[in-house]
Amino acid sequence: MAKRHCPPSLDDRCRDEDGRIRAKNSNTLMRTVRQTYPGFAQGVPDDATLGQVLDATGIPSLTQAVKRGL
Repeated sequence: MAKRHCPPSLDDRCRDEDGRIRAKNSNTLMRTVRQTYPGFAQGVPDDATLGQVLDATGIPSLTQAVKRGL
């Protein structure tokens, strides 16, 4: 598993310097997203970006996509 570069916080997520929970950028590759959410968006290539997947499905965020079982 990858090393964490931040102290653990709410739901074991990282926070930015201003205290906000860090969000995934739309240019994050699916292989990176799947390290946290195994099986996410099955059938989508590992080199596709999160933004491409969200645009194609019309879902506004990774959080909503996970909740909907994408």
